[in-house]
This record gives sequence, structure tokens and C-alpha cells, in this order.
Amino acid sequence: MVQQLDDLSRSLTPLELDSTIIAVIEMSQASWLAAGIVPGLERHPLKKLEPSEVELLRLLMRWRAEATQKGRPITRIVVAFEAGRDGFWLARWLRARGIEAYVIHPTSVAVSREHRRAKTDRLDTGLLKRVFLGWLRGEPDHCHMVAIPTLAEEDAKRPNREREGLVRERTRLVNRMKSCLVRFGVRSFKPTLRNAPDRLATLRTPEGVPLPPNTLLELRRDMARLRFVMDQIKDVEEARAQELERAPPDKTHVMVHFLARILGIGIETADMLVHEVLARTWRDRRAVARYAGLTGSPDESGSRRREKGLAKAGNARVRRGLIQLAWRFLLHQKESALSQWYRARTADARGSTRKTLIVALARKLLIALWRMVTTGEVPAGVVLRAA
Repeated sequence: MVQQLDDLSRSLTPLELDSTIIAVIEMSQASWLAAGIVPGLERHPLKKLEPSEVELLRLLMRWRAEATQKGRPITRIVVAFEAGRDGFWLARWLRARGIEAYVIHPTSVAVSREHRRAKTDRLDTGLLKRVFLGWLRGEPDHCHMVAIPTLAEEDAKRPNREREGLVRERTRLVNRMKSCLVRFGVRSFKPTLRNAPDRLATLRTPEGVPLPPNTLLELRRDMARLRFVMDQIKDVEEARAQELERAPPDKTHVMVHFLARILGIGIETADMLVHEVLARTWRDRRAVARYAGLTGSPDESGSRRREKGLAKAGNARVRRGLIQLAWRFLLHQKESALSQWYRARTADARGSTRKTLIVALARKLLIALWRMVTTGEVPAGVVLRAA
């Protein structure tokens, strides 16, 4: 049986318990707790380790030796842990040494709904063992695994994420300075202008007096930080532009240039969409929309039927960017089929209805862009820039 693309809800590899070591790891900053199911051993071993991949590998080899002594030769070792702060480096490291490693999506593990449930590392490893064993047996929906990216795929996301953090910091500094100036009645000052530092000394309050000395020094320091952040944003943008020019035949670079040809989509949005979602291999359009969290969360029980809104279970960065892009798409692609679909349903609608349908438009737009970069099919009526 051929496994479907990105079908991580169950394993399709037959499980042979007599020759397979199953291990789960509860990871924290101070220590790791490894729990295993070892053929030939009645007990389920539990070992607390230093946060070290070498110690973990040594423990797995020791369990293999113990199973072999009991007459159970080991042909397969599978390890799983929850996605978290440590990322995916351990899974890549284990796979490079011939050990099957999986990363469990934390929200896919069902837990007790007691108001004050007991929670310890020992109990968590027991829960992970149960769901991981069910997943290995091929039973669907015990838990879901996260697709493990390569080192290059992870690194390709950094420029856009770094720029997003820098833009957020720039906004924080600008708002901080404006709030400080408003307390003295100054409202027309723009901190992002190049001559803004020189203009600080000439500012006057409505009383006709200059800014107090301590406030002036504080604003100068904030201005220096703002200039530093803006220079870093420029450096990130220039480095990414050079990378796109250096290797134009690369698959992701071709996708970025193709998306950037759409009127209303710039390099920033195209780069974010490609490296966060479109460059991955998806099973179908539902999986694409679900990853962005652009699916509903119905609440149905008996005769009650209501919708709780967006699930918001996917990539928040993609979801925010798509909703912003949907509004921009309406402005720049007025003759497209998607824009006409939206306007036909919101012609006489209230503001809340337009906000609800903009999410539906964002979902349709994401699926249309996914089809565009995978099959080359341009959405109907979309205007492209000259190549």
C-alpha cells in the first residue's frame, strides 16, 4: 500500500512488537525522561537523562543489547517526542543514525478533561506511549505527527521571520516615541523620517517651550534604536534579494518570482507564503487550508447547531498574512473571479458579514495560489505583471 502524501495521522508500516524497540521522550530544559517498550522485558523501562543526544543513543543501544540477551533480536528502533522548544534537530540527528524518529503534534494528544488533572513527566510519558503505540499499529487519529523539515528548509524561513520581528520592534519604538511626545502636546512629529533626530532639538510644546532635557535624551536613545532596527530591516531585505538573484532556478525561488508577478503581491508576502506553506507537499486543498487555520470549528450537540469561528489551529503567521492579502487582493484584482465572488455576496451586507467572508476569501485565495505554484494554473481574471 502506498502511503499518501503527508498522511501523518497513522503509520502504514507493519509493526512487529517482538523485534521493535518503542521509545518516547518527555523533554525539558533541565532533563529528559525516556520511557520504552523493550521486547523480552516485562517491565517498561524509564530513565531520566541529561539533555544529551549521546546519552539517549547510549540508552537505546543498551536496551537493544538487553533485548538481544533475552533472545529478541532488534531490527527496528522508533522514537517519538512532542514538538516544542527543542525543534526538530534531535529527530534529524537520530534519523541520520538509522533510528526512526517522529515528532508528535502536541494538540493531537487527547488528555483528561478533569479540572485539576495530575500532570507529571512520568504520567506524560505513559500517555505518549499509548498514543504512539496506537499510531504505530496503524490505527487512525491516535495522534498526528509533524512533518520534519530539513535544515535548509528551516533556515529558509529565517529571513522573513526575522524581518517580521524587526518590523514589530520598529512599530513598538515608533508608538513609544509618539506616546511620549503626545504627553507634551506634540502630535505632528514623524520619528521614521531621516531628519527626525535633527528636528528633535527644534520641537516646541504648545506652551512655546522646548522638550524637557531628560525626555529629550530618552527620545534620542529611542531614535538611535529605531535607526538601528531600520538598518537591520534593510540588510535583511537586501540579503534576500541577492539570494533570489544568486540561485534563480531553485524551486522555491521560482515559486517566489511566480507569485510576485501577481498584482498586489510583493516579495515579502510571496516569500512568506512559499517558505511557510506552499513549498511543502500537501495531500489536498483541505490540508492546505487546515494548516493555515482557515477552517471552521462547529459546535453541534443534539438540536444545537452553532459555529465557534476559526479553528486557529494552524500557522498563525500564514493566517495573518493571508487575511491582510485578501483585503489587498480586493483592491488590486477587482476583475478577478475571487473578487467578484466576494462582492456578489457582500453587496448589501453588514460590516460583520464582510469580515466573515474575508476569511472565506483568504481560504479560497490560499488554495488558488497553491494550485498556481503546483500546476501553473493562474486564477481566473487575475492580472499578472510582465515577466
